[in-house]
Amino acid sequence: MAGNYQHIRLSIEDRVARITFARPPLNIFNIAMMREIAAALSECGGQTLVAIVFDADQECRAFSAGVAVEEHVEQLVYQMLDSFHSVLRLLENLAKPTVALVDGAALGGGCELVAACDIVIASERARFGQPEIMLGVFPPVAAIMLPLAIGDKRARELILTGEVIDAATAGRLGLVNHVVASSDLEQKLLVVLTKLRQFSATALEFTRKALDLGRGASLDEALKKVEEIYLHELMKSADASEGIKAFIEKRKPVWRNR
Repeated sequence: MAGNYQHIRLSIEDRVARITFARPPLNIFNIAMMREIAAALSECGGQTLVAIVFDADQECRAFSAGVAVEEHVEQLVYQMLDSFHSVLRLLENLAKPTVALVDGAALGGGCELVAACDIVIASERARFGQPEIMLGVFPPVAAIMLPLAIGDKRARELILTGEVIDAATAGRLGLVNHVVASSDLEQKLLVVLTKLRQFSATALEFTRKALDLGRGASLDEALKKVEEIYLHELMKSADASEGIKAFIEKRKPVWRNR
């Protein structure tokens, strides 16, 4: 066992790091939790690894239901975005193969993390979606990563409508590599990890870097441009403020279209 964390667990064994989300019931990513994930990834940086696995504690009903909306206010939104995007930047810089083990909902930031992973193993009860549009905002990482994962047209539809899809649909679209029964998740993970453990960690790292080059602009470059739109244009709009406020107050938003 590595690290000393409140919201996650980190274990490293036989060249595989496992980061387990442990903030029940829904693994909502607050700033503190996202910083712990980043710290765990930093620990992984000095290790010889063939994979980093993300999963959820058995006490949790979701892989992650997204980022904490209550921290999406003007005073905290910069920290919130920076904390989450730091996780994605670390994943790109580490260039280790990543596996998401999803049993339950992966929504918002949870779905974005799934889209950023190389291999996704989901249970039949898993669900995926980007519901941010319902709050008057958009998912910055998904705007970059989801079209690469499932194709431009379908990604645009999911992000623009906030549609939630089941595991079978996610598999057909290419967001998920394998769909299995919940009871078979660990066995399927073992099959995947057994394959990766046959290979050189160095070779896997350079291969991951080469694959990332294929998408053109680096994630860091793309995120900087998206962050400019999100923080300096979208978050200054009346509707973004209203959407977040309405969610916190548990009421329907009243859009002013500005």
